[in-house]
Amino acid sequence: MSDSMNQHRTFEVLTAEPVRSRRKPRHWSDEEKAQLVADTFAPGANVSAIARFHGLDPSQLYGWRRRALSSGMVAPLAEDDTGPVKFTRFEATGGGMIEIVVGDVVVRAGGDVDPDHLARVLRAVRTA
Repeated sequence: MSDSMNQHRTFEVLTAEPVRSRRKPRHWSDEEKAQLVADTFAPGANVSAIARFHGLDPSQLYGWRRRALSSGMVAPLAEDDTGPVKFTRFEATGGGMIEIVVGDVVVRAGGDVDPDHLARVLRAVRTA
């Protein structure tokens, strides 16, 4: 036998844990998104806590809030300049008449109005 067979050899055993598969993205319906966004505007609401409770990244919920505010679907209403800002949510519904109060202005629209057009009207009313 050769001397190389009798020599001391060392080797390492590498162990690894399997990589967890990525979680599939959850599809949130418009109603679920609207409810979560509405929850964040409640007095004393913590957006990050609400997001984590529902398994969302807080930045996702903040993004939904920004989109809702910029589209006019959620509009801030101030009673006076010194008081806290209040928010209201509206939805255009099919059929019937809806009435939206922005400060001292009342906007009435039929249920067949285009939601984007209504949002533009409300933005114009708020800036006037």
